[in-house]
Amino acid sequence: MDSRQLRFPGYMLYCVMVATMGSFSNGWTIGSPNVPGEVTHNCPNGNAHINNPSVPDCLPMDTTLWGFAVSSFCVGALLAGLLGGPVQTKWGRKKSIRLNAIPWIVGAVLQGAAVHSGMFIIGRLIGGLSCGFGSLCIPTYIGEVSTIRGRGAMGSCHQFLIVIGILLANVVGLPTSNVPLWRLNYALVGVPAAVQLFLSYTIVESPRWLVSQNRIEEARHALSRLRGKRANIDGEFYEIVQAQLGSAAAASVAHHPETATKPIARTQRGDDEEEESLRAGDDSTVGPLPDEAGDEGQHDSLSLIGIFKDPLIRHITLIVLVLHFTQQWIGMNAVMFYSTTIFSDAFDPEMSKYMSIATMGVNFVATLISVLLIDRMGRRALLLLAEFGCVLFSMLLVIGYRFHVPALLVLSVFLYVASFAIGIGPIPWMITSELCPTYANSSVGAAATAMNWGMNFVIGLVYPLIFEEIGGYSFCIFIGVGTAAFIFTYIMVPETKNRSIETIFNNLRTKAADKIAVTDTGPQVTEPKQQPMSQQLDA
Repeated sequence: MDSRQLRFPGYMLYCVMVATMGSFSNGWTIGSPNVPGEVTHNCPNGNAHINNPSVPDCLPMDTTLWGFAVSSFCVGALLAGLLGGPVQTKWGRKKSIRLNAIPWIVGAVLQGAAVHSGMFIIGRLIGGLSCGFGSLCIPTYIGEVSTIRGRGAMGSCHQFLIVIGILLANVVGLPTSNVPLWRLNYALVGVPAAVQLFLSYTIVESPRWLVSQNRIEEARHALSRLRGKRANIDGEFYEIVQAQLGSAAAASVAHHPETATKPIARTQRGDDEEEESLRAGDDSTVGPLPDEAGDEGQHDSLSLIGIFKDPLIRHITLIVLVLHFTQQWIGMNAVMFYSTTIFSDAFDPEMSKYMSIATMGVNFVATLISVLLIDRMGRRALLLLAEFGCVLFSMLLVIGYRFHVPALLVLSVFLYVASFAIGIGPIPWMITSELCPTYANSSVGAAATAMNWGMNFVIGLVYPLIFEEIGGYSFCIFIGVGTAAFIFTYIMVPETKNRSIETIFNNLRTKAADKIAVTDTGPQVTEPKQQPMSQQLDA
């Protein structure tokens, strides 16, 4: 069977599972302070050594210092994300994932054994290094090893495991919200990180990265393992080599050139599904790239500055950065912050804790739905649906705040979280590796990761101040951001489902070249009616 028709080969699933153990650790780091936070910095005994002579009962901090301690991991994530591109390019995806597990282990030890607030903050900051670098290397690895028809579901698993990590950290936080068990909640993140460190020796390197390093036979072996013994990888491998090294190089390394260059047949589908896939830009007949698309030879890896000099890569980078900016500024973290006030007003303190965990449960279910739907509905459709939902339920939050309707506020929180999780949560992380060629992937991913974590940190600092001034009306900001994001997605974001990474980039390059050709010909050329950019790129 042609490997381009496969969905979920067993060993590929295993490699994605090992990679997303880092995503789980990321989520645990985010969620670990939620429930035991109060007893961590404000317990009755203060820094007295009553329960254990070696460590204080808690780490006294005022509200401002505790807020910085919780969000300090964002600083580490920002730095690691920004600087991690060259590391991923030089060492490869597999070694990057292995390296990334170490700061989580170190940070877990420092937080669990902290004897003062400074030690705890340093532990959070070091753990944040793994959150940032993992946000870069894990989605990149998943995107590059996944099958064409399963890449959406596999890419969504990064966000899905983050959500699971947050949810379990909250659940475990309930019985550990006391002295001295609060330390356990912060230290447990080291367990999945250590397991991932050892299991990383059992996964293969990304075939696309190996090709970029001219390690052709290793790349072929890695792709063969990922697709299984019964899969014919000639066509897929030809596309990967052709896109990076050119058609001549691809033909020279293909075991069976006559079959490698043959498109695979369209799978049998119903008329309705066929029509829908064509509207969404689904090119199910996957073949080699046109010769002119694959004959540019090998590219040097682009730096953070280089991605803004190349016009096409700059265009891709703009799309990716806007999506990551939107993920933070559409207001998910603000809704979670505001939800504590909503639940406190509507329920007693004990029930409020469980309602917060129920919100995480909604996040979990909606993200799971996204995993199941993303390769059928497509990335663009889910993004538009999610952005529309976030705008709508932000409006209802403002209405509920204005007229003091607790039931509407609670319902709006749950529906907002579900809207966010079905599209805006997972898709920005996965679409970076889908749009970018291998030579630009690390730098574009680094810029996107820095944007995401930087905006995460800014929201954490700024939103409480905004909320203190204008309360629930602050959601008008997110209504504006969501509306702008919906328009941007409709015009600029192309559909990427059921296409190889090489085909996606070739389509972007072809459309860019056509646009330049039309511009150069001047007034003699009658331009067709302008379509949204996303529809042009899907054509």
